[in-house]
Amino acid sequence: MVNWHRLANPKLFLTWSRRVLPWAAVITALLLAVGLYLSLFVAPPDYQQGDTVRIMFVHVPSAWMALFTYTVMAGASAAGLIWKSPLSHLTAKAAAPIGASFTLLALATGALWGQPMWGTWWVWDARLTSVLILFFLYLGYMAIWQAIDDYTRAAKSAAILALVGFVNVPIIKFSVDWWNTLHQPASVLRLDGPSIHPTLLTPLFVMIAAFTGYFIVLLLIRLEREILARQAQTLRRAQARG
Repeated sequence: MVNWHRLANPKLFLTWSRRVLPWAAVITALLLAVGLYLSLFVAPPDYQQGDTVRIMFVHVPSAWMALFTYTVMAGASAAGLIWKSPLSHLTAKAAAPIGASFTLLALATGALWGQPMWGTWWVWDARLTSVLILFFLYLGYMAIWQAIDDYTRAAKSAAILALVGFVNVPIIKFSVDWWNTLHQPASVLRLDGPSIHPTLLTPLFVMIAAFTGYFIVLLLIRLEREILARQAQTLRRAQARG
């Protein structure tokens, strides 16, 4: 059983991460291969959208991961502020570029999907606008780390932005319920069950699992680099003082 409190120690985390990373990479590759096969060759065309519906198998996982990654960032930032854990702040910092990439991919595939369905690449409705704001929150978070040289000040400022910006996550999720938008309502996470046919739902779930695995792999790689860079910076400062 994993002792998560011990993993807050960067050295112990690196040992654990290097054991887990190869397995996570292999599982992710398998899930992605299966997901792409099911999405491209097994899932049938939609009776209204035709093959255009296959964009869903990239768009929906990207959108979900954009929200999930920001949630991870907000949770890690809160842990960093409360327990003063440097690993928590580094986790949020490592996750930010990944989340920004997922958000950009969600916006791009949403435009590709929306153009044939709505007749336009973009509309300023609640769902699309709030996702665009999420992308800017990611950029702002990363900009804080780049703009402030002092680690403690940068970590605290970025963490506050991550926590304040988290209010946008439920807005994105429920925007289609609170306002009239062109975006379709929730079709997977519903109290009465998914409204998508199983022939489309199964590939979608596999792709979501693959994207989640991809996030974990990238996060472990980036977090290892952040830890090593932080250790090197601390060592250089200690040598300079000595």
